[in-house]
Amino acid sequence: MKRMQMVFYVYVLLGALAIMAGCNANNANNAEKKDEQLALIKRTDPDPVTLVSHNKEEEPISDLDKTVESFNEIYDVAAIRGKNETLIVYKVKHMHRFRMKEIEKEINSKLEKRYPDENFVVSSDYKIFLEAVKLGNKMKDPNYSKKKANDELDKIIKLKEKLT
Repeated sequence: MKRMQMVFYVYVLLGALAIMAGCNANNANNAEKKDEQLALIKRTDPDPVTLVSHNKEEEPISDLDKTVESFNEIYDVAAIRGKNETLIVYKVKHMHRFRMKEIEKEINSKLEKRYPDENFVVSSDYKIFLEAVKLGNKMKDPNYSKKKANDELDKIIKLKEKLT
């Protein structure tokens, strides 16, 4: 009888461990999604992403990122360089949100002066920022193709145009 109880407890313990292991795998996915959701609230400093091969005479995309971050009104920037266009998304400090259109014009003019050969899509929209962060996270996966990434970037740019 004692042996039967011992076997029962071992099975219960193994079952509990299996359930906890399954929940833990789900929590890893939830943690990644939670980080993406927190990108709207906290500073994330996403790495700039280049989806096309980098020409020698082109400025590194990190320089674009630093150019936009030089504005005092901005606290977070994501930059993605695609085939035809470069997406620059940023978050504006709360006290400067009433000047968002003016800030966007200033950023656009500064980028156009400094990098006249590039086409920029500039946005302060949180949804666009979140989509850019998601794309940057997808690009960290070596199995994610450049073609899919460019298609995703085109969708983000179309979404930006739709919102304005």
